[in-house]
Amino acid sequence: MTIDRRNFLRVSAAAAGVAAAGCSSRQYRPPYPPQKATLNLSCQEWLAVGDTLPEKLDFLEAHGYTGLEVSGRGLASRIGELQRALSGRTIRISAICAGFEGWLIAEDPAARELAVKSMKEILTAAGELRSTGLIIVPAFNSQKSLPHKESRELLLTLLADLGDHAQTCGTRILLEPLNRREAYFLRQVADGASICRDVDNAGIALMGDFWHMTWEETSDMGAFISAGDYLHHVHIASRKRRKMPGEDEGDNYIEGLRGLKMIGYRDFISLECGSIGDKKDTVPAAAALIGEQWAQA
Repeated sequence: MTIDRRNFLRVSAAAAGVAAAGCSSRQYRPPYPPQKATLNLSCQEWLAVGDTLPEKLDFLEAHGYTGLEVSGRGLASRIGELQRALSGRTIRISAICAGFEGWLIAEDPAARELAVKSMKEILTAAGELRSTGLIIVPAFNSQKSLPHKESRELLLTLLADLGDHAQTCGTRILLEPLNRREAYFLRQVADGASICRDVDNAGIALMGDFWHMTWEETSDMGAFISAGDYLHHVHIASRKRRKMPGEDEGDNYIEGLRGLKMIGYRDFISLECGSIGDKKDTVPAAAALIGEQWAQA
């Protein structure tokens, strides 16, 4: 049978109409998670108001925070101090922020070995503190690293070993995507999720950072959905100047928070930012803003 151009277009349009009608008769139902998401606020230690650790914890608890994010530098020597300060409180250690030496995809093997060794030491301490995980960046722009393909292949191998150690300690590695001004390798949440998938180790997970996502993601919600069960920590800051949430006009996280709700996220959202105003005012204000937008999401 011969079909001329006019008939072809007419038949194609009719078929498209049938397809469209078929689609419109079915409502999209998102894959809601089996668990309900919860909002758990965390704050980096240096942002909390107080001269002593107990005073900082009192301040955070008074304003609805349930997590404290600490540095990994010298963490082993602080285990007792942190455990005593946290005893009997609702607040607990959320993530451990870096603090290791070297970097994993370094061109220099000695720098890679140092990174693995120091990360394992921090993971051991993180496990004793029952932390959700150690935040790592594979490399910053200023660090001389292997080409991208070689870096990824090497990273998968090193993460498998680190993941085994993390599981033994009862914690995780948390890969952090950064914006392109800070790192050329690992800039999007979905890329981090693909690394987690390829490593296939329960000790390797992922985090997202609203500040970096502002510059790298087309959709906060889409980024978090792409992470799914691999996502175990989130950083938050104002969207223009990386200050306290609410200190930049138009700070809005609702789309991303909606994505967290869709994946049933139950880990921490932690402040990682500066503060223009007095922290005794801006830290509580940030908690209020995030809580309001969580309710709207």
